[in-house]
Amino acid sequence: MSVFIAGLLLVCELVQANTSEPSPCDLLKKDPKVISVYPIGPAWAGHPVGFCLYTSPPYQYVGYYDADRRMVIAARELSSDHWEIQRLPTSVGWDSHNSIVIVVDKAGYVHVTGNMHVTPLIYFRTEQPHAISTFQRLPMVGQDEQRVTYPRFLFTANGDLLFFYRDGASGRGRQFINVYDDTKRIWQRLLQQPLLDGGEEMSAYPSGPILGPDGRWHMCWVWRDTSDCATNHDISYANSDDLVHWKTVDGKPIELPITPRTPGVVVDPVPIKKGLINVAHYVGFDANNRPVVTYHKYDDQGNSQIFNARWEENRWVIRQTSQWDYRWEFSGGGSIRTEISSSRIFPLSDGRLAQRFSHSKYGSGVWILDSNSLKVIETCTQSREVPAELGKLESDFPGMEVRFCRDSGKPPQNEEYILRWETLPANRDRPPEGPIPPPTTLRLYRIQSNP
Repeated sequence: MSVFIAGLLLVCELVQANTSEPSPCDLLKKDPKVISVYPIGPAWAGHPVGFCLYTSPPYQYVGYYDADRRMVIAARELSSDHWEIQRLPTSVGWDSHNSIVIVVDKAGYVHVTGNMHVTPLIYFRTEQPHAISTFQRLPMVGQDEQRVTYPRFLFTANGDLLFFYRDGASGRGRQFINVYDDTKRIWQRLLQQPLLDGGEEMSAYPSGPILGPDGRWHMCWVWRDTSDCATNHDISYANSDDLVHWKTVDGKPIELPITPRTPGVVVDPVPIKKGLINVAHYVGFDANNRPVVTYHKYDDQGNSQIFNARWEENRWVIRQTSQWDYRWEFSGGGSIRTEISSSRIFPLSDGRLAQRFSHSKYGSGVWILDSNSLKVIETCTQSREVPAELGKLESDFPGMEVRFCRDSGKPPQNEEYILRWETLPANRDRPPEGPIPPPTTLRLYRIQSNP
C-alpha cells in the first residue's frame, strides 16, 4: 500500500506566547520562496503515483507518467531551462504502487525502474553517460524478477550502488538486495539469500535500511499476513555495519534471512487488527544517536496513536506520544488515503527532539520532545514547508489534490528543488467512478528557505 498526502508537512510557529527564551519551534522556521519555475509538460491526473526528481550535477532528471500514462524521463542541464524528453515503452494502469525511481551511478549512467506491482522487473539503463536517448531495457541478476514491487536504489557509505526490492506479494514476499559493479556494468546479489523472508505465510514491509548518524544501517518493519492492511503485526528492528551481517538492537548476530520466527527483533508484538499499518513506521535518532522506532497503533481505548520506542536499560521502552480521540479504521487491499502520519524523530540543535505529525481530524504540526522522557513539551503549529502559492489548487475538477515530490539526488549546495502536479486521490488501485480529469502541468520549482 502506498501513501499519498495532499501536501507536504509544514514548518512551525510558536503556539504558546510570552516565553522568556527562544522557542525550539524557532529552530524549524523557514520562509520559503520560489526562485525559478521550469515547466516540464502534461502529467497523468487520474490517480496518484510516485514521480521522481533526481539531481546529479550538472544534470537533473525527472521521471513521470505523461497525459497518455506513458513513463517519461525528462533531463536538463542545471544551467538551462530546456528539457530533453524520452518516452519509455511502459505505461501505468490504475495502480498507485507503481512509482518511478531514478539514480545515476559513479560513471554517469542513468538507471530507471518502476511501474511494477507484483509484475516482472522493469529496468532501464543508458548506454552512454547522461544520455537519456540511449536507454535500454535490461534484466538485473536474472532470477526472482517476476513479481517485483517497491524498487529502491541506495548508495553505501563508499558509493556502491544497491537495489532493494520485494519479490512476491502481500502475505508472501521476500526482500532482496543487489549490488552494481561499475567497472563490469553488471548487477549481482549482495546477499545470496533474502534479507527478509515471510515465505508463503506473510510478507515484510520495511522502512529503510537507512544509514544512521552512527555509521550503521538501521531498518524497522512490520509483518503482514494477507493483502488486507488490517493484518499488519509485530513492529520489528535490526541494524548492520555493512548490510551483509545483521544484529539485534543489543548486538546479537542474526541468521539470515530474517523471518517471522527470528528471535530478538520484535520491538512491540502488536497483534493484527490493532491499528498497526505498513506506513509511517520509521527509525529516527536522538541526540545521542540512539535509534527510536516510530509507529502507530490503537491505544487501550481503541484510538489511533503515535508511539515511539527506544532501547533503554536492555529493553524497549515504549511511549505513547499523541493523545487523540480518534480511531482510523482501515482494512482491505489497494492504495488507501492516509489519515494519520508522522515523521521519524530527529534532534534539534539545542539537544531536544522533534517529530512532525499529520492528522485528518486534528491537523498537522511538530512536537518538541524531551530528550530523556520523549514526552511532548511543546507543540508547534505549521506553515508550509514550500511556498504557500504552491499549495493552491489550479484545477477546477472536483476532488483534485496537490502532489509534491522532493529531490532524491544531490543538488548543489544551497539549491533546493521540488516537483508539483495535481491528481485525484488514491482509490484502492481502481478507476474512479465518473469522468477522468484532464492532465495537469508538471513543474519543477527551485525554492529557497530563509531561516
